[in-house]
Amino acid sequence: MSYDLIIKNGKTITGQPIEIAINAGEIVKVADEINEKGEELIELNGDAYVSAGWIDDHVHCFEKMTLYYDFPDEIGVKKGVTTVIDAGTTGAENIHEFYDLVKKAKTNVYALVNISKWGIVEQDELADLSKVKEELVHKALTEMPDFVVGFKARMSKTVIGDNGIRPLEMAKKIQKANNGLPLMIHIGSAPPKLDEILAHMSKGDILTHCFNGKPNGILNQATSQIKDFAWAAYDKGIVFDIGHGTDSFNFEVAETALKEGMKATSISTDIYIRNREKGPVHDLSTTMEKLRVVGYDWPEIIEKVTSVPAGNFHFETKGHLKEGYDADITIFTIETGQKTLTDSNGFKREATELIKPVKTIIGGTVYDN
Repeated sequence: MSYDLIIKNGKTITGQPIEIAINAGEIVKVADEINEKGEELIELNGDAYVSAGWIDDHVHCFEKMTLYYDFPDEIGVKKGVTTVIDAGTTGAENIHEFYDLVKKAKTNVYALVNISKWGIVEQDELADLSKVKEELVHKALTEMPDFVVGFKARMSKTVIGDNGIRPLEMAKKIQKANNGLPLMIHIGSAPPKLDEILAHMSKGDILTHCFNGKPNGILNQATSQIKDFAWAAYDKGIVFDIGHGTDSFNFEVAETALKEGMKATSISTDIYIRNREKGPVHDLSTTMEKLRVVGYDWPEIIEKVTSVPAGNFHFETKGHLKEGYDADITIFTIETGQKTLTDSNGFKREATELIKPVKTIIGGTVYDN
């Protein structure tokens, strides 16, 4: 039998040999060795790792915005990322325009619809609750079920004005009315207080910016311990997502959490053009390197950008190297080197293991990095 594409002489992140055959954009065979022929062949040298395509579940890539925007392929395929989820840049009034635009991208793009109907046009999109229209959100979901995979509400002081916890209550109501699709909650400065936010969240809801260094975060800065209510939320099954961003990842918080036994559920960037070009984010691989420096091992880091976000957002054919799954694959190396990593608060750590994507395969099409 002949295949469209065969990847030979690869290895998984745990060091197991792997070869993969692809037909019509789908993985059709996974084995230690494949002897059949392919129309196209990627012959690796034994040093390269092969994983399911990396998923960044918190980005901002609607290029027509002004506050937070980027271009899908600049943060996706060019960076080893096969799938991105735009986290609430657009709302029900402008998400159709975003949908039409991303059809041209090589990268797989999905979206969380902001519960505020115009998304993040201004910083305080939830200060005026008349912008939250449940029927418009439902309409967007109905019209674009293959694109809209959940909801986003930003619950921090600069966003909500004087509305307290009310926007989150509205978001939960919208979620309940729409088949319980995933809800991502951004956290930052109070009000509302983090304990109140977490009390309103349910198992499977995504708390992004989980390791931010703000007083309203999960770390008690007086005792240098994780707050009890944060542990209760974590144990309840709330998804703790990195969402690095310009202002939302702190090494000390991540390190303290790990010492206590708390690990981020998923790893994402909150990337947009400014923090991509000027830092501290740059790309998903840099965020992965930061979690490695914190003390995570590479196999779990890879899981947190593949199978875990695929599960959280109900991607039934992504996140695994298995027959019948989409041929979305990241080929990468891990090399010894030296690199200074900077968190959102200017604190630095030195990386000695550098992860570098070398080929990105999306729907069976190969792109070099």
